[in-house]
Amino acid sequence: MRAFILDKYKKKGALRLGEMPEPTLRDDDVLVQVHAAGLNLLDSKLRDGQFKLILPYRPPFILGHDVAGTVVRIGSNVRHFKPGDEVYARPRDGRVGTFAEFIAMNEADLALKPKNLTMEEAASIPLVGLTAWQVLVERAGLRKGQKVLIHAGSGGVGTFAIQLAKHLGATVATTTGTANVELVRSLGADVVIDYKKEDFEKLLSGYDVVLNSLDNDTLQKSLNVLKPGGKLISISGPPDPEFAREQGLNWVLRQVLRLLSFGIRSKAKRRRVSYSFLFMRANGEQLREITSLIEAGIIRPIMDRVFPFEATNEALAYIETGRSKGKVVVKLR
Repeated sequence: MRAFILDKYKKKGALRLGEMPEPTLRDDDVLVQVHAAGLNLLDSKLRDGQFKLILPYRPPFILGHDVAGTVVRIGSNVRHFKPGDEVYARPRDGRVGTFAEFIAMNEADLALKPKNLTMEEAASIPLVGLTAWQVLVERAGLRKGQKVLIHAGSGGVGTFAIQLAKHLGATVATTTGTANVELVRSLGADVVIDYKKEDFEKLLSGYDVVLNSLDNDTLQKSLNVLKPGGKLISISGPPDPEFAREQGLNWVLRQVLRLLSFGIRSKAKRRRVSYSFLFMRANGEQLREITSLIEAGIIRPIMDRVFPFEATNEALAYIETGRSKGKVVVKLR
């Protein structure tokens, strides 16, 4: 099968379009013919070698964390899917590889594709949708009447998280650039901070939750908008000891992550708020919940561009500019 292959870790290195064997099917697996694959900054960071210690993939391997496609074969233990089903997923860590014509995934990671979305739209959802769900619903327990600050509101996670937070009944503030103010308002943001003109730290206070996806400077400033008991949840780091424990990392790595996050955890404690790092995980059950919201018209995908599969390297370069609104997808079929 054709696939985009990472031959060696290299910053901004090109993936190679080549032939790879079709994936082998385990008893609990579903083999999916890929129609479209979403791109994420996680793909770029993996290619650059930033996660070598935490996610030890051995090159050559196939990148890609979002997929929509059609089931072509199922393993002997699979009960919830059949050939011909249209599905979407974020495959679990250790088994990624959606930049290819086929991928085999554990059935627990999949959900039926929302009926009202195209394959390209569906491929844009899993990673950002699950990230927003796991931050706001699972980790933060966001409730009606609470206030949440979502950084980078026009990005992939941001566009989804704003809609989900509004559905949960929260007051939503977001940061974005001048060009995207109207977009984030249309998604339901109540307070929009144009970071090119305004400083969110000076304008916001008394917030219950902050979802951070930006740099360390933004992370530090975010502490100041939270009220006592508030939660600062970052998807861009630094990883904390709890994450190290969940990943089953060795003692040395656990100590390294403890040190990396020591500063922000100490500052959070002094302000009587909590800091945690979230690295989203595959979850077909949560994806089914997301499907219900999409089919009910509560959440809509925000798409920037669809590239042909052959232009996967160009598509990765485009998302690395940081200028995309919502998601970027490559189309195979």
